[in-house]
Amino acid sequence: MKTIHSLNSFDKIKLLADSHRLDILRLLMASPATLTRLARTLKQSPAWVRHHILILESANLIEVSEIRKTGKITEKFYKAKSDALLLQEIVLPKSKKPSVIFSGSHDLAIESIAEHLSKHINVLSLSVGSLDGLVNLRQGLCQISGSHLLDENGEYNTPFVKHLFPERNVEIFTMAYRTQGLMLAKDNPKNIKKISDIAKPNIRFVNRNAGSGTRLWFDAELKRIKLPVEKIAGYEKQVKTHSEAANLIALNKADVSLGLQAAAYQHGLDFIPLFEERYDLVLQKEQEEMLNPLLEYIQTADFRNLLHSLTGYNTVHSGEQVAL
Repeated sequence: MKTIHSLNSFDKIKLLADSHRLDILRLLMASPATLTRLARTLKQSPAWVRHHILILESANLIEVSEIRKTGKITEKFYKAKSDALLLQEIVLPKSKKPSVIFSGSHDLAIESIAEHLSKHINVLSLSVGSLDGLVNLRQGLCQISGSHLLDENGEYNTPFVKHLFPERNVEIFTMAYRTQGLMLAKDNPKNIKKISDIAKPNIRFVNRNAGSGTRLWFDAELKRIKLPVEKIAGYEKQVKTHSEAANLIALNKADVSLGLQAAAYQHGLDFIPLFEERYDLVLQKEQEEMLNPLLEYIQTADFRNLLHSLTGYNTVHSGEQVAL
């Protein structure tokens, strides 16, 4: 099976900004070719092609796959080193402060942490859900991720981290335990009391994105109580954050969603608690020194006071490292 490789060197990506060079690389991904054949296909001179071939070869994007000798004629066949390339490069602010990319599950406390640490670290957030956040960490697209994934045995996060990082080059720290439940319009006019009520007529639901810890819990709960998703009006309507879901309910564009107590409180909504979950921060070990200000902050009294003001957070284990 042919494979796709990630290209996350800005210098190499810059080389491919030249459309002619990119055309040559794509032809060599399809099949090996000589300078003469490439020149004929591209309607250019062999010398012109050789110039770009040397650049691609020096960047380790192509290689000589075969040398054929026919009499006094020697032909080199070039091929691309990858069957396809996924271009990945994040352009970060240029400043004296280090920039840290947080990618994972949306959390209101992370926003406050970023603001508190702004003098020391520039924290940039990419909310994609717990599972995709860990994948981004694996691919080097972020330095720290937030996760609240519950496996079928009732264990949070560590089974998923062990699976994605078998070499164990990461560390896990608990940020806090959070309360999730049903976020409802003020005074609960639709009289929603439990998950199964979401399937009642005239109830407008708003869902979380696939891969988020909240969505995975919700889908597992629907399966447990044997409630078909087809009966839920709005199951396909997805948002990426708890705040987005709460805002839609506050604007009377939805009646109910599953989300954080803190998000419901911020938007003046009613809330029915369903479960408490462990929310962890996962980071690459080599990034620990740069992230020390953040790791130290989540162990302070100031941080605990911050979470208590948001409501729905339990800080008893905040800052503790989770064994892998």
